[in-house]
Amino acid sequence: MARVPPPAVPAFLLVLAACASPAPEFFGAARTEVTVEGRSFTIFRDENRVQVIRHGHAGPAERRAIPDLMLVAVQRATGCMPVASSFQGDSGERRGRISC
Repeated sequence: MARVPPPAVPAFLLVLAACASPAPEFFGAARTEVTVEGRSFTIFRDENRVQVIRHGHAGPAERRAIPDLMLVAVQRATGCMPVASSFQGDSGERRGRISC
């Protein structure tokens, strides 16, 4: 017989999945939450370096627009211009530099 987890376990996993944690090099970095065109992002800033994390699901067709939305989120969160060519990653998480 299959064991059914207590109701608190799925709820805990859902809450855990909604959290954005920085990459180790961004531990201690300033954290900002930003919404751009209905999408939520968390930005971690350490001097002129940033990490941006997208929250929520994005289907294949939606993913094409995400990198540009991430750059807008970085600009809003930091007040600095993202150096677009420096950003690497995917539609879920990207890292790059900013110019202030």
